[in-house]
Amino acid sequence: MAEATKAKEVKARKVADPLEASIEPATQQMQARAIELDIETVFDRAVTMKPCAIGMQGICCKICAMGPCRLPLPKGGIQGEDTRKGICGATANTIAARNWVRMIAGGAAAHSDHGRGVAETFLAAARKQAPDYSVKDPARLIQIAPYFDVATTVEEDGVTKDRDIDEIALEVAETAIREWGKPELTAKYLKRAPKPLQEKWKKQGVEPRAVDREIVECMHRTLMGVDQDYKNLMKQGARTALADGWCGSMIGTDLQDVMFGSPSPLQAESNLGVMKEDHVNIIVHGHEPLLSEMIIAAAQSQEMIDYAVEKGAKGIQLAGICCTANEMLQRHGVPPAGNFLQQEFAIITGACEAMVVDVQCIMQNLANVAKCFHTKLITTHKIAKMEQDNVIHIEFNEHYASEDARRIVKMAIDNYENRGAEVMIPRHKGTQVAGFGVESIKYHLGGSFRGNWYTLNDNIINGRIRGVAGVVGCNNARTKHNEEHITLIKELLKNDVLVVVTGCSAIAAGVHGLLTPESAAVYCGPGLAEVCETVGIPPVLHVGSCVDNSRILLALTEMVNAGGLGDDISDLPGAGSAPEWMSEKAIAIGQYFVSSGVYTVFGYHLPIEGAPVFKDHLYKDMEEMYGGMWDCEPDPIKHAHLMIAHIDKKRKALGIDKARDRVLMDMADRQALGIE
Repeated sequence: MAEATKAKEVKARKVADPLEASIEPATQQMQARAIELDIETVFDRAVTMKPCAIGMQGICCKICAMGPCRLPLPKGGIQGEDTRKGICGATANTIAARNWVRMIAGGAAAHSDHGRGVAETFLAAARKQAPDYSVKDPARLIQIAPYFDVATTVEEDGVTKDRDIDEIALEVAETAIREWGKPELTAKYLKRAPKPLQEKWKKQGVEPRAVDREIVECMHRTLMGVDQDYKNLMKQGARTALADGWCGSMIGTDLQDVMFGSPSPLQAESNLGVMKEDHVNIIVHGHEPLLSEMIIAAAQSQEMIDYAVEKGAKGIQLAGICCTANEMLQRHGVPPAGNFLQQEFAIITGACEAMVVDVQCIMQNLANVAKCFHTKLITTHKIAKMEQDNVIHIEFNEHYASEDARRIVKMAIDNYENRGAEVMIPRHKGTQVAGFGVESIKYHLGGSFRGNWYTLNDNIINGRIRGVAGVVGCNNARTKHNEEHITLIKELLKNDVLVVVTGCSAIAAGVHGLLTPESAAVYCGPGLAEVCETVGIPPVLHVGSCVDNSRILLALTEMVNAGGLGDDISDLPGAGSAPEWMSEKAIAIGQYFVSSGVYTVFGYHLPIEGAPVFKDHLYKDMEEMYGGMWDCEPDPIKHAHLMIAHIDKKRKALGIDKARDRVLMDMADRQALGIE
């Protein structure tokens, strides 16, 4: 009788159809298992909770206690003057712009605070106060030091000598940390952008000063009764986004490379199927590699492996979720277990001994799911705790990093014996090649002696490659899991567009088999397929986590510097996309790409439809200001063809809209292009 009652309750509860929730088989299998076990998931909640129609349009203001003020569009649209106003008189354009700018501030704060944490740890390491961290890539440190105005050589008795690497590290660390809060001048990394782009920023008055300064000013300007001009508000929005992309995030990526090593291509598996029934399974979820690097070292130590065997396991299987997964993958080959919408399912397998989380994109419902299994949910960051009583908090301290990591791994091993009998690990997993960075792409384009970004440019000029596209961003439970990412990427490849991916989009591409060189023959047009086969690269290049979108900015800059495709990023045949965006971080990323000259298309929707004038400012005015602009299209095929049309427009402007025969260039030809 009790079982019949429970079955009736489950049937009454709204649940998501597994086949409608995701295109990915392991996720479908786990959603079906969740329904069977009466465990609510993110997909179920998306079915139950409908979005606010006015909030979706971006015209609900709750900044002060006189509101919330809701300014719905008239049924027939705006006829003549738009007279909608909040209680204070704020127009729809002001409200939509305030909401937009606050999203930029939130996203920039998240990414740049990640970068700050890395910079603080690097400073502690440089001061010899964090013994578990060191300079693992001195060449990378020497490469970035000049951008911080730090000398790498010294003159002694008329002889130029290399400076001590520890001295360089300390000076870089002390200079870098000031980029978050210095009182004057502009961000040092702006000088890495193409000169015409730097001039645009100066002309528009959007050169960022310091990360914290720009975020605080965003919050001040958007307070009730401060900035009430949508154009002026967006000026600060652009400045803040640039502070993220060309400062906080970029410094974070660079210093991670210095401390943990620059990524290089490697092969690994991907998806929930990487978990092992006879191993201790530890899932690390979040965004900062400071902890995960230490957990990798602990989990791979002979001491911990022996301890796991002593407890009855055959070993330790480490895997990641979200951008921590990408960080562990690109440097160590640790496999991702899934992206954002798969996090609950790693626990629902019944085989997860511990899920270790830090910051960003952590669903609070993980605690509720963990109650149904033996899984220990461990929070590790001082700014990210959960209220549920079954959550364990072990605050990570960089000064005792290895000790904290060993404690966590030991706790997971001790939990192995508490695993229940009902374990269901999906068999689905993919193979991928990941770990591409600016330097490794350059190497693959020509080897140790001939590596040069002009190889890519040349194949764009001769028409084998139509253009380049960055596909990035989150998953969103309001869209079918992974469908927009994968459909969009396949359509771009079919039309000879080389794709670079980061974040959850990168994990989706790996799960669905798009990150192998062999996939070029299956999914690409003839030109791109030929290039990929010749060079030996996948047609979709995994360049890292969300914070590593700064790598894409630098890759585009390298293309400009290589010559033949214009003088600025906005001249390149390229476009950006976030087809399943969810987080405020995506808006910050989108804005710094737009402000850097990239045509950027989002899927699902953008919360600006209720303010048509403000929408036009983002969709039209910004192209004149920065060379890049926003666009939105939920249909992935139409989305892809908006990007392709823009790429074709840029090809025509460059005079390369018709395919050309390949010409073998001699040294004189190369010198004419300014290539050494």
